[in-house]
Amino acid sequence: MAAAPNDLQEDGAVKSPAMPARSALLPPLNLPFLSPHFCQPASSHEHKLNFKKSKEVCLSYIQDAVLQKQWERAAEFLISYIESLEKDYSQEYMGPSEMIWRIGTEILCHHSRSSMKELNSFMEQMKILGVKRYLKVCLEHVFQLLCNGFIDEAYQNLSLAESWRFGEQTVIQDKEMKLIQAYRGLLDYYKWSKQKNILLEHGEDGFEDLSVEQEMHSCFRKAAVNLKEIIKAPGVWDQFVKCYVDLLEFYGDCNEARQVLHDYAYDSKFPSNPNAHVYLYQFLKRQGESKKALISALKNLHDTVPSHELMIDFNLMLQKSKKRKKRQLGLEVIFAALDYAGWKENVKAWSCLAKQLKQIVMSEKHLDWLKQEWSPRKDWWPAFHFSRYLGKRNWQENQSLSYEKALVAGILLGKDDKYFKYICHQGCKAQMKRFRILKKFVHKHSPVYMRISGL
Repeated sequence: MAAAPNDLQEDGAVKSPAMPARSALLPPLNLPFLSPHFCQPASSHEHKLNFKKSKEVCLSYIQDAVLQKQWERAAEFLISYIESLEKDYSQEYMGPSEMIWRIGTEILCHHSRSSMKELNSFMEQMKILGVKRYLKVCLEHVFQLLCNGFIDEAYQNLSLAESWRFGEQTVIQDKEMKLIQAYRGLLDYYKWSKQKNILLEHGEDGFEDLSVEQEMHSCFRKAAVNLKEIIKAPGVWDQFVKCYVDLLEFYGDCNEARQVLHDYAYDSKFPSNPNAHVYLYQFLKRQGESKKALISALKNLHDTVPSHELMIDFNLMLQKSKKRKKRQLGLEVIFAALDYAGWKENVKAWSCLAKQLKQIVMSEKHLDWLKQEWSPRKDWWPAFHFSRYLGKRNWQENQSLSYEKALVAGILLGKDDKYFKYICHQGCKAQMKRFRILKKFVHKHSPVYMRISGL
C-alpha cells in the first residue's frame, strides 16, 4: 500500500481509508453483540457527534478483553474499531495508527489463530501507516522475529531499516537509528559467536575451511563498530557492553575492555547501574587482578545493592584481609545481606556470619563491632529470623541451615532464646555430636549476649 504525499498527516500517519484491517489481523470473525453506538444507522451529523463516544466505548471493550486475556474477543473489537474509523465522515483526523499498532501487536502475539505470516503482514502495514514511527515499528518487528527464532529475517529487517530515510532526520529518529544499528551489531556478534564456536570445536589445525574464519572476522568488525558506537551514549546498555567486551577480550585488547567497563561503572553520564560493577568485577577476576581491585569493585556494588549474591564473595575476601577496617566491613556486609528476605535460608551466608561471630566471641576482641551491628536489629531480627515456627521449619527442611542459625541466635540472643533451644533440643535428641558442642559453646560464652545487649 503506497501513501501519496497528500495523504500524509503531520505525525506521519495516513488518512482514511485505513489499511485493510481484516487481512492484516485475522481471518474474518463473528462480531459479538455491540452497543447501539456501532449498530444503529445515523445521519452524518449524528455520526459526527457520536463518533468520539463510540470510539471510546469500543476502546474500553478492547481494553477489558486484553486485560482478561480474551484475545479472540479483543481481535473482533479491534476490527470493529478500525471499521468505524474507515466509516467516519467527520473532517477531524483521529490519528489512531499508533494505538492500532500497539494493540494489534499485543493481540497477534497471543491470539490462538495468529501466525508469523499475519504478524509480518500487520507490521509491514503499520510501517506504511505511520512513516514517522517507521523505525520504532521496525524495532518491535525485529523483537517479535527474534522471539520466534527468525534470526536471519530480523537481521534483514534491521539492514533495511538502517537504509530508510524520510524527510529531515529528527533527534528522535537519530536515536532510533542508533538503536537499529546497535541491534544489528548484536546480531553480528551472535553470528561471530557461532563461527567462533565452530573454530574452537574443530581446533585451528583441524579445520581447513578458511571461509569460517574470514566470516568470523568480518562479523567481528561489523559488530565492534556498532556496539562501540551505542555505548558512547548515556543509557543502560548491559547486553551491548557485555558483547563488546567479549569481542575485545577474545582478540586480546584487554586494556580497551577494562576502560569500557570502568567508564560504564563510574562515568557520571551513565545512570547508576549495579550490573556495571558486576561486569567490572567479573572481568577483573578473569584477568587475575589484585584483591584490592576486586574489593573496590564489590564495595561499589555493596553500596548500591547490599543484597546482591556476590556479597558472600565480598565477605570472604574481607575476612581474609589483615586490616581491621576491612574485617569490620565484612561483618557489616553479611549482616546487611541477611536483612533481606531472599537471604533468610542462605546456608552460606549464615555460615559466614556464624564463623565471624565465633571468632569474635572466642577472642573477645571487637565486641564493639558486634554491638554496632546488632543494636539496630535486635528489635526485629528475632521475629524475622529466630521464631519457634522458623526453627521447626528449618530443622525439617535443612539441618545445616538450622545449625548455623542456632549458633548465631545463641550468641546474639543468649542461651534462653527459643530458636536456639528448639534446635539444640532436636539435635541432641537425634544424638548429633555437633549440636551438643554447639550448646556447650553458647553456654560457655553466654556473658557476650549480656555485653552486646547492654544488659
